[in-house]
Amino acid sequence: MIPEQIQTELDRPCEPTAAQLAYFRENGFVRIEGLLPHSVIAYMDEMISAEVDRLNTQRLSLEKRDTYGKAFLQIMNIWTHAEEVKRIVMGRRVAMMAAKLLEVSGVRLYHDQALYKEPGGGHTPWHADQYYWPLSSDRTVTAWIPLQDTPLELGPLEFSAGSHALTEGRDKEIGDESQALLQRLLSEKGFRHVVEPFAEGDVSFHLGWLYHRAGPNVTDRMRKVMTMIYMDAEMRLVPPVNKHQQADWDAWCPGVEVGGTVASPLNPVIHP
Repeated sequence: MIPEQIQTELDRPCEPTAAQLAYFRENGFVRIEGLLPHSVIAYMDEMISAEVDRLNTQRLSLEKRDTYGKAFLQIMNIWTHAEEVKRIVMGRRVAMMAAKLLEVSGVRLYHDQALYKEPGGGHTPWHADQYYWPLSSDRTVTAWIPLQDTPLELGPLEFSAGSHALTEGRDKEIGDESQALLQRLLSEKGFRHVVEPFAEGDVSFHLGWLYHRAGPNVTDRMRKVMTMIYMDAEMRLVPPVNKHQQADWDAWCPGVEVGGTVASPLNPVIHP
């Protein structure tokens, strides 16, 4: 049973300031300082890390993995495996902030994922998340929640400000090719790159088509991050344009038909 005080904090109403909303509109991302208190982050760390340990199937050593495999341990839809994590993921505070930033009346969950960058783990290449999603609009956002203070040495996210407007490179899956192409494109187009430390409790939000990356973890500590991906509650499914979108349809939107609202049992409305 989740402690009442934790549940209260997870559901406490919030909304962005006018400055935060304007920044998000222009840049496609924003970092909200202190959105979650220490008690919630500590509880998330305890519950989510236990499930990552239990569900992780990666057995290869770092040196035997490809670039993507070296970037992080990735565990998805943890909310379907543990009631405590479900209560975290269904928390309305972060979802409300997502809806306000997207300027939509409500948001559904697309899926959650833990991204744990191991000690010595490699960089995360430049990419845009929505390459993988068979969704009808750009009203998607990822909430990136570090479960500890995250200095540059641990590999926080780096954002290419305003790059959600760039359509070139949207056909590239994450990997060495996307890293090389987007590094060149973003530099040629003059996009400003922003990478800053995260304090415990800070949460960033970035649009599905925003290009972003993360540096390596050069410490001897795990970089623990939980993410929730939200979409407009009225989002519809579109025909997949690559094998990854087909896989996402099968995994995260079961039973939804092309043209239909993405309202499977795995995609509940969280706010309102």
